[in-house]
Amino acid sequence: MAAKLPIPGIHLSDSARRVLLDALADGHVRGVRLKIDEHFAHEFFFERGAEGDITVETDGIKLLLDPASAGRADGLSIDFEYDLRGAGFHFDNPNKPGYLQPIALTRDCAVTLIPGGERLQLGRGEHVVVTQALGGSFTVQISRGRLARIAASDADALGQDAPQQAQPQASVQPAVSGAFDIQQVLDVLRTVYDPEIPVNVVDLGLIYQCQTRSLADGSQRVEIKMSMTAPGCGMGDVLKEEAHAKVQTIPGVSEVEVEIVWEPPWDQSRMSDAARLQLGLL
Repeated sequence: MAAKLPIPGIHLSDSARRVLLDALADGHVRGVRLKIDEHFAHEFFFERGAEGDITVETDGIKLLLDPASAGRADGLSIDFEYDLRGAGFHFDNPNKPGYLQPIALTRDCAVTLIPGGERLQLGRGEHVVVTQALGGSFTVQISRGRLARIAASDADALGQDAPQQAQPQASVQPAVSGAFDIQQVLDVLRTVYDPEIPVNVVDLGLIYQCQTRSLADGSQRVEIKMSMTAPGCGMGDVLKEEAHAKVQTIPGVSEVEVEIVWEPPWDQSRMSDAARLQLGLL
């Protein structure tokens, strides 16, 4: 006798439940089938049950799953979301290979959408998945598979400790004559990361120019020209502000100017060997 398969646990949000109930209300739909294929693509079908189906009753809805789909469904959460891109079901399946555990925000939090740069407010309790945490900031996946950036100052919303912020200098200490090294600036810029690619802006080849000049009081003015990997990338202002703030903390630096430039256009030839190796391009 074949072993009886366990009934998977599936959770429907209120919005997903309402959409399915509306579909069932006219009486023409006999059943709601949930199909999960081997690539973990999820799809609903409205059809009759079949021999061997496993029935999952959840939140007043009966879902029909074939045995293979049922084996991939335990712990699945289903939501129905509305946003500017439209509406649709969202499936959060912990059985998917490479699945990252969602984090519920501990408070309201402003994010920047990637790559457009639009600002968006997420509410307390909304779930995000951290896909990158480099240089103090976080790249997260939010609803509908979109990517967004959470600033280092909002790390606590993810349950993370905020990085130690450098204290503003009451008065800039002039660098000893001849001792200021441009390498200090490049080292700091290596803590600024592209939000989509896990490589810093220096090794990615986005720093087109970095130079310093001494001012009359002995302090330094740092002038930086940087680009983005795609023309008109909306994250330019975000990375510009981060670079400015970090370079400003270097002892001896009193002025920082960061300019976004688009000529010559960036291409992969500007990347360092270390970046190419990290991205599997060597």
